Amino acid sequence: MNYKQCAKTLLGHENILILTHKNPDGDTMASAAALCSALRRGGRTACLYANPQVNDKLRPFVEEFFAPAGYKYKYVVAVDIATEGLLPKGYEGLVNFCIDHHPTNSHYAGAELVRPEKSSCAEVVMELIQNINTEISREEATLLYIGLSTDTGCFQYSNTNAASLRAASDLLRLGADNAMVNLRFFRKVSRARLMLESMIYAGMDYYRDGRISVATVTLDMMEKAGATEDDCDDLAGLAGRAEDSVVSITIKEQEGGSCKISVRSNPEVSSSDICAVFGGGGHAMAAGCTIMGTPRMAKELLIQVIDEVWK
Repeated sequence: MNYKQCAKTLLGHENILILTHKNPDGDTMASAAALCSALRRGGRTACLYANPQVNDKLRPFVEEFFAPAGYKYKYVVAVDIATEGLLPKGYEGLVNFCIDHHPTNSHYAGAELVRPEKSSCAEVVMELIQNINTEISREEATLLYIGLSTDTGCFQYSNTNAASLRAASDLLRLGADNAMVNLRFFRKVSRARLMLESMIYAGMDYYRDGRISVATVTLDMMEKAGATEDDCDDLAGLAGRAEDSVVSITIKEQEGGSCKISVRSNPEVSSSDICAVFGGGGHAMAAGCTIMGTPRMAKELLIQVIDEVWK
């Protein structure tokens, strides 16, 4: 579908439930909230699925859109969810419509608006809102700026392009509070996060003369630092800061015996191809997956796969 067709489809339904992905980041939560706001302004009843994993940094921006208990929805829209395996914890059901920007989208929804050329889902939702209401409110502009800036690492990641910067400029013109967003999401962290980062850096491993860098975050490290999930935003970016790193891996131990894996890479290596081996996916230079086992086992498996993908 194009944007106009998508807007017409959404406005043709009532009692809409909007889903965000498992372990939600700023792009999925803020983009979904902006879409929900626009649909409400368009005269539709819409609510966000109350994702139980949303962190305290994002919660104040999205909580007002959460569905009340007993909400009877008739149409389900997924935002920034590439595969069914990333549907939010606790949700079981079909998805009628998917709005996404991942090139690895598995086309699981009944209908879709997928724009892999966009650096963030916020940019997709931004154009969609302009077809729903023709204008973007100040609150929606701030939400979309959160999504855009967090998915581009405050415009530092390689997915940032001219269109990203034009979108940011337009959102600022529409009233996005970039000073607040930059302070809250990029300039300030908790003391627990500082302690956790120190342990991560101290324990990093390197392979192929430093071209592969691996950061591990164990449950024990989290406990010693006094850290919670609210302190874990963008941990995946730390390992890649090593000077010679081409492929960086972050292994985060989970309760229940699994590890959440984040892979970042330079253009010559596909992060998506690495994660696809384990049932994950994402972008060419940023992808993720889950591996059952200890962090050490996960690291050994990942190094083996990288040796196959990156000869």
